[in-house]
Amino acid sequence: MDKEKLIKSIMKEAEQDGEPVTREEAEEMAEMELKAKANNKRYEQSEKPRKKAVKTRKVDENKKHLLGCIQNLLLGMEVNILSVKTETELSFEYKDELYTMKLVKHRTKK
Repeated sequence: MDKEKLIKSIMKEAEQDGEPVTREEAEEMAEMELKAKANNKRYEQSEKPRKKAVKTRKVDENKKHLLGCIQNLLLGMEVNILSVKTETELSFEYKDELYTMKLVKHRTKK
């Protein structure tokens, strides 16, 4: 709908409601209405659920090697190793107390 037709329809509607408006007021109302329509974006949700992306976990070979060396050292000390979580965490028992060792690789500074 072009602006001129919208102005005329606003003026006609207002007159029918018993509250006539001037052309300037009708122009302002038409501009506001056109801007509102331009900004009116519709977002709809699909009925089907989105398929989740399958991400394969990358194994850090350096961390795996380091944790393996630590594990061998602890075994040499006759420590009871309870669990190894991927290449990041090692839980063990030493002198009747529980410990967890976590290996963290820090990113290089920019």
